[in-house]
Amino acid sequence: MRKLLYLMLLLPLVVVSQENESFLLNLSEITVKTGHTAQFIEGVKSWKKCYMDNDGKDHWNMWHRVQGEGSVYTMTSTMAKWAEMDDDSKDTAGKECRTKVIDLIMPHVKSVNYNIARSMPKVSRTSPMPDDTKLVWVYNVKTNNSGAFMDVVKEVESTVKKAKGDTDVTWYSVIGGGPEVSNYFVAVPFKNFAALDEDKDSVWEIYEKANGKSKTDALRAKFRSLVSSDWAYMYTLNKDLSN
Repeated sequence: MRKLLYLMLLLPLVVVSQENESFLLNLSEITVKTGHTAQFIEGVKSWKKCYMDNDGKDHWNMWHRVQGEGSVYTMTSTMAKWAEMDDDSKDTAGKECRTKVIDLIMPHVKSVNYNIARSMPKVSRTSPMPDDTKLVWVYNVKTNNSGAFMDVVKEVESTVKKAKGDTDVTWYSVIGGGPEVSNYFVAVPFKNFAALDEDKDSVWEIYEKANGKSKTDALRAKFRSLVSSDWAYMYTLNKDLSN
């Protein structure tokens, strides 16, 4: 599947987690040309069928961004180690289906932005993302002091884990990327949109119940002072385009 990610980047113009182990997350953000969404979807379906018919072994998820400008999809996949990027010799299915990408997908793509992130198990949920996850809320952060920022995150998430037994979220550290790329992001899974209506305490409410208002206000102010910019989107899982 990484053949598809690399090929989309080279031509002109992915969630499975490992419990308590850090893993690498490939993220390929694909902006579809205006009015080309239906053709893009059919192109990916055709490529997926070709890949499966040729006994392709890789797995990926395709997410559709809910808010924001344009039609944006993000393909995600995981790697245990960097060394996996060295070995494309076994990806015969990707090679067989290369023309599907060129002919049926890329004509409908406006741009592709590829990034890699590493999961952070110490401040994340200990269990894998639930199998019934159909929606994720992703909060991105650019920080002016990574060390101090993560100290705050560790303090908050340790409190949440003590109160609830575990946290619901997975934190990631982004590796490299352009000036518009976040330093960190956190993903919160939901089984559907209706789950957003459930009345639950926020992390700051949980922290305040454990440590009091004064300490919470101080830590929250510190958090805000360490954030240069932040933004959030929701993404829905497209099972037909995933494997």
